[in-house]
Amino acid sequence: MAKLAVRPASTTPVPATFAAKAPSRTAVTFPVGGTAAKKRRRPITFGRPVNGKGLAVFTRQLATLVKAGMPILRSLEVLARQEKRPAFKEVIENIGDAIRSGGNFSDGLAANEKVFDRLYINMVKAGEAGGVLDTVLERLAVFMEKAQRIAGKVKAAMVYPVIIVIVASLIVSVLMIFVIPTFKNIFRDMLKGQPLPALTEGLMIVSNFLKEHYVYALAGLPALYVLYRLFSRTRFGARLIDWLLIHAPVVGDLFLKSAIARFTRTFGTLLASGVPILQALVITRDTSGNVHVANAINVVHDRVKEGDNVAKPLESTHIFPGMVTSMIEVGEETGALPDMLTRIADTYDEEVDTAVAGLTSIIEPIMIVFMAVVVGLIVVALFLPMVSIIQNLPT
Repeated sequence: MAKLAVRPASTTPVPATFAAKAPSRTAVTFPVGGTAAKKRRRPITFGRPVNGKGLAVFTRQLATLVKAGMPILRSLEVLARQEKRPAFKEVIENIGDAIRSGGNFSDGLAANEKVFDRLYINMVKAGEAGGVLDTVLERLAVFMEKAQRIAGKVKAAMVYPVIIVIVASLIVSVLMIFVIPTFKNIFRDMLKGQPLPALTEGLMIVSNFLKEHYVYALAGLPALYVLYRLFSRTRFGARLIDWLLIHAPVVGDLFLKSAIARFTRTFGTLLASGVPILQALVITRDTSGNVHVANAINVVHDRVKEGDNVAKPLESTHIFPGMVTSMIEVGEETGALPDMLTRIADTYDEEVDTAVAGLTSIIEPIMIVFMAVVVGLIVVALFLPMVSIIQNLPT
């Protein structure tokens, strides 16, 4: 039986030019951000891939898995499999690709900055640096859940008044455009040239205007909203609107307390997570949500950079109440500033809850009385000509 001759493997080195052209079929290296994500079928999205509530739920679930000892990559794979929103599922998978490529969890978050803000990314960086990622994720989850709970209470408090305004406006519009013009001809015929009462005449003028220009009125509402949005994006507009929000007679106190709670909770959470104080002040300033509060934090940042403490420059801005600055000063003296900031945030969150409940109890009767006055004026204006007609009837 013939034997097959086996040639020994060549030991001649391959030239570098040919080695560079030879394709690799075994090892595939993905850069940070994930090339694999580019090969996936990208979902069509409108707006952000996830809202604040969904991000809070994701953070809570991730914190629970990491705290139970599951590696971060495995935890992300579990959350990606159960995610129902295609756009956010792709974001989670991209973060996993970044980790597989040798990056950190924070690198994957930074590549998706439309979903994860600076507060989120920097807290995770601090957690990774200190080896306490599970604790940081737990704090982030608590922070986001409380923020969502406050926002939900404010929105829920405004639902009932908004519904009353919309329904009442529709009813009044239908009366003014379609019903009242029919009474105008009736009154003209029955009064036989006599002038209408002043209230009725004013109602007819408004009715005619709405009937002839209601299309422009409907188009004007979105136009006013667009103008408001454009104005609020200017430097002067943002400063004016934010000043009005915290100085308004009834709701100003509510917005100021909400801003203080946001500042103290954000600042305290960052410090407790190991973020340096100057960096924590910058992040808190950028996420404050109010221009005047941001300017006050900027003053504190500059003074702390020069070696000062937090309480004194914060008091000099005249935006934060004396109780807040005093508690911060005590926290600095005792070395428990993060805990003191969290206590202040809890206190002001409770005050915001109380203020929202009180504001709701005031708004509801005010709206009902206002709409009753409007409808009552319409009814009186329609009855006045009838009274004149009855008085002029021959006896």
